[in-house]
Amino acid sequence: MISYGHLECSDQEHFHAFVVKILSSSHLQTLIKSEDDSWEIKAKGIFSRELIFSLRTPVPVNMGEQVYIQYDLKKSDAELALDYGFIESTSDRQIYTLTLEIAESDPFYGDKLDIAESNGFGESAYFDIVLGCPLPPSMLPYLRLVALGGTDAFLLESIFRDSIWRHLELPISRSNEETICKVVRDACRSALSLYQTTIEEDEELLERGQLDPRLKIAVAIRAGEKKVLQQIDSTFSEREQELNGLEYYQERRLKDLGLIGEEGEIIFWESK
Repeated sequence: MISYGHLECSDQEHFHAFVVKILSSSHLQTLIKSEDDSWEIKAKGIFSRELIFSLRTPVPVNMGEQVYIQYDLKKSDAELALDYGFIESTSDRQIYTLTLEIAESDPFYGDKLDIAESNGFGESAYFDIVLGCPLPPSMLPYLRLVALGGTDAFLLESIFRDSIWRHLELPISRSNEETICKVVRDACRSALSLYQTTIEEDEELLERGQLDPRLKIAVAIRAGEKKVLQQIDSTFSEREQELNGLEYYQERRLKDLGLIGEEGEIIFWESK
């Protein structure tokens, strides 16, 4: 633990400014990925009015060596730029937040909202997609819920309420899976069409090295967002190609009942 200093409690405004200055001026991109708090503010003693600002480091620090701060690992480059004025441009900081919503005009709005709320979600859900990483585990179940309808709507009946989310974790039907692929791909293409440059053009701008620092940050964030959008579109494009090979709810249910075999063959039961 490194004690940086202490000030009187009556001077808390200056103390806060002192802490902010330390935290904002000592950033270094490192390979250390600890989610534990690296600092704390506490009283010097039980009855003391003095405050102590302390830094903790997960690695050894030599006397006189500079201490660097690792910022919130869950923040995207866009959030880092907004909050601190810098970015890291690593793939785990290149994030695009996809917003999904149960439409109020949906004829099954009430049932879907009840199911969503029972599983920790709401009318709207926000999923952070990270460059080079798989989709968030709960994204596909929520998407399938939003798209559920037609002949699949029986799963919204109250009798399935305790098990519906487990069903949604796996493909429901070809039409449901086709719908989520189309909706997500259309959303990605629509978002990409709003950018006035391509990824290649952005990267060329960055390589020239002639941008104002603030503009350089903006271009890098823009390029990262487009890469993630392309990744999402590619993921669901590949899923569209796999639709024929997926096992859907009906097949799983028939297998559970022993009416079809593992290879999909129909099993005929002879009465004795």
